[in-house]
This record gives sequence, structure tokens and C-alpha cells, in this order.
Amino acid sequence: MPDPNGFLRYDRRLPARRPVPVRITDWREVYPPAGEELIREQATRCMDCGIPFCHDGCPLGNRIPDWNDLVRTGDWDAAVESLHATNNFPEFTGRLCPAPCEAACVLGLGGQQPVTIKQVEVEIANAAVAQGGLRPRPVPAPTGRSVAVVGSGPAGLAAAQQLARAGHAVTVYERDDAIGGLLRYGIPDFKLEKQHVDLRVAQLAAEGVRFRTGVEVGVDVTAEQLRAEHDAVLLACGALQGRDTAETPGRALRGVHQAMSHLVAANKVVAAAGDGRPAVPALPDGTPIDAAGKHVVIIGGGDTAADCLGVAHRQGAAGVHQLDLYPEPPQDRDAGRDPWPTWPWVLRNYPAHEEGGERVFAVAVQEFVDDGTGQVRAVRIAEVTVEKRDGRRILTALPGSERELPADLVLLAIGFEGTEEQPLLAQFGVTRNARGAVDARPDWQAADGVFVAGDMHRGASLIVWAIAEGRAAAAAIHSYLGGVGTLPAPVDPVRQPLAAR
Repeated sequence: MPDPNGFLRYDRRLPARRPVPVRITDWREVYPPAGEELIREQATRCMDCGIPFCHDGCPLGNRIPDWNDLVRTGDWDAAVESLHATNNFPEFTGRLCPAPCEAACVLGLGGQQPVTIKQVEVEIANAAVAQGGLRPRPVPAPTGRSVAVVGSGPAGLAAAQQLARAGHAVTVYERDDAIGGLLRYGIPDFKLEKQHVDLRVAQLAAEGVRFRTGVEVGVDVTAEQLRAEHDAVLLACGALQGRDTAETPGRALRGVHQAMSHLVAANKVVAAAGDGRPAVPALPDGTPIDAAGKHVVIIGGGDTAADCLGVAHRQGAAGVHQLDLYPEPPQDRDAGRDPWPTWPWVLRNYPAHEEGGERVFAVAVQEFVDDGTGQVRAVRIAEVTVEKRDGRRILTALPGSERELPADLVLLAIGFEGTEEQPLLAQFGVTRNARGAVDARPDWQAADGVFVAGDMHRGASLIVWAIAEGRAAAAAIHSYLGGVGTLPAPVDPVRQPLAAR
């Protein structure tokens, strides 16, 4: 039985981050592994509530109180099994998910700090590797049915693993040169070192999943070919169409880029260095996109912006400003706006913020300023107020508030407009909706025999939603193929996060 007084005996604690002066000189993860004593102490704070709302905060349905108590009692093997029962890749979610489960922890209802669910999850995943690696699970006799998965991000990989473990032949198609999607080239190594991805790819390969990299479906392989070779197709291509600000004067200047262009270029340099290959951060056309020695302005206040901030520090930026359209959020939950257990609007300080740079709230860029040669030299900003009218966002600039910030490199991290417009859409007979996503029927099909999951279906979202949708789509494909029994389906296509109604 869990310790009902654990949260009274122990305060919330996380392992100390690596010192800033040390960590900005390399690309290793910010957090070192936590000691077993600390993790068992933190797991003890979970009181196994009568109604554990953390289950509702997490779309995967993770058995959080169960594995917290198993860690508390030192039964790590059982904790590993319990965690993997609902989550294919806890080492990814524990490092990358912002933890809506923690926002829904019942301790928050009583004014206490929530259980460190993410950190416990990471340490269980680390224990799985330490206790013999990520061993492949036995795969049943082949069903004789074949599935193509297009895209190798968390949704595609989760679906591939579920289907392979059900006995289906699975081939994952990835247009990049390595498997992982955004996990590989979109997430900096200081948040997720790539050996974690490599270990999972090796496990999936051992379970029978085939990988084809450098293949763009719709270009190198047609939809007609895929449908002829496979009994079902899953589209899990993500939502990589970045929002732009084309109407802002000076947008076409050199040095103004989408944030993902910078992150992908930087990640490829780190990957090349690990392989002993020389490389420089550059766009596909060779345009350099390095922050070294530059004044950097990052537009946006979310995860992607914080990733760009951490990259800029490690590349040696001369200075960084991060701009946010909205006013500075409060430190604590506003129960009138975001009642427990919903996800609260609060100020989130990422590790990158303690490494340097300046955050500027309630401002909008009025112009990217030309240096006279077609290169950006500054951004002109103004203080603004933001209102919502009839579902539209209305900005009002404060007269006399305009000023310039130096800028040699500007990164647009203002969100995503859905999946990219690409040849495979028309070839498979699917279209993007008004949000830039691809709709799914209740059985996860976007067209007959063609399924869709993850950000491509939902729009840019959290990694836990991607894995949950991948698992649910796999269950639907298994049923479509006449598979024996059922696979777990944690969500349906219309499921939404917890929200106040």
C-alpha cells in the first residue's frame, strides 16, 4: 500500500542540472541521472489517490500510481513492465513531454507541489536500459499481412512496434537519412541524446520492423506502389508547416528563418560530429544558419523557441532576445482561468532560460530592418495588447512604444500550420482541412485502407498524444486486417485534452 503521508514527509525535488558554464560547452543532456534515493523519495510522495486525475491528464493512460509505488518499494523490474504496458517510449516522453499529468496531480488541488512524475518515468526507463538493454519482445507467428508506415516520428514508431508485435510485416518509410522524425533532427541533444533513439530503432528492427530511409513517399515511391505492396498504409508525417509572418516588412531579408530550419541544421552538425564528419550549420541550399557571434532574435514563447535559445547559447551567440506576443504569465495557476486539473497558463522557465538571453513579453515585430545589403540588422518592435474577437486575434500597438533590437539572425518559432502540402496527399486521395491537418473517420481511416495519426491528424501537439494516436491507429489497422484479438487503443480520433467547459 502506498505511503499516505509521503507527500507530507518529502518536498518536491529534482536532480540538480549540470552547471550552466559547463553544459553550454557541449550538447549533452542538461539533467544528469538522479540517484535512487532521490527517486524513491519522490515516488513516495504519490499517495495513490482514490481517483488519480493524472490518468486523465495523460492520453496514454499511464498507470502512474502503480509504477510510483513499485519504485517506492524498489521493485524496478515490475515498474519497467508497468510503464511499458501503456507507453512504447517512456525515455522520450519522460524527457520531452511537458507533463500534463503533473498539472492534474491531486496534490495540486490541495496547494501542494505535484509528484515529479516525469523524473520518475525517466529513471524507470533508464533502469530498463541498465538492466540488460531494451530487449526485443517475442513476435508471434506472422499474419501474412503487411503495413506501410510513412513517417518515423513517435506516432509512426509506436504504431510500427504495436503492429510488428501483433505479427504483421511493417515497413517504415522516412524521407530523412535517419530514423526518428523530429526526435532525430528537431529536438536538440541537450534535451534528448540520440543514443536513446538508436536503442529503440535497434529494438524495433529486432522485432521485425524494416526501415527505409531517404525515401520520400509521393516522389521516390508512389502511393500506388505502396498500396500494391502493402495491405494498409499509415500516414504519420507530422505537422512541419511552420507559421510565417510574410506580411511583415523585411521578411525576405537574409538572416530571417523558420526556427525548425535552424534546429535541423544544428542537429545535423551535432550528428556529424558524433560520426567524426566535418559539417557546418546550413540550409539545404548551403546558406549558413549559425548563431556564432551573432545577435539573435527568437520570435515565439513555446518549446521550439526555448530549443532555439539553448542552441544559440551553445553555438556562441553574442546575445539573444526571445519575444512573446502575450503578457508575462503568472507564476501560479489562475483557478478562474484554468481550474485544476486542466493545463494551466503559467510562466514556464526552461533550462535554456537560465543559460542567458532576455525574454520580452507583450511585443510584436513591426519590421525586419535591412542593413542596406539585403541582410537583416535589427527588428523594430512595439508593445501590443492582444484581444480575441469572433475567434480572431486582434493586435493593437501602443503608440510611442516602438524600438529596435539588434538582430543578425531571426528565428520564427510561432507555431505550425499543420502537415506540409506534399505529393503523397493527392496520391492517397486525402486533403488538408482548415487547420492544415488530415481528418480521420472514427476508425482512423483518412481514405479506404489509408490511416492517419499523430500531428498529421491532430496538428502540432505533445509527444504523448503522438504515441497515443499511433497506438490507437495500430489497433484500428490490426482490426482492419482481421488480426486476432485487440490491441490497446488509448484514444479515439476526436479525443481532446482536459479543458474547462
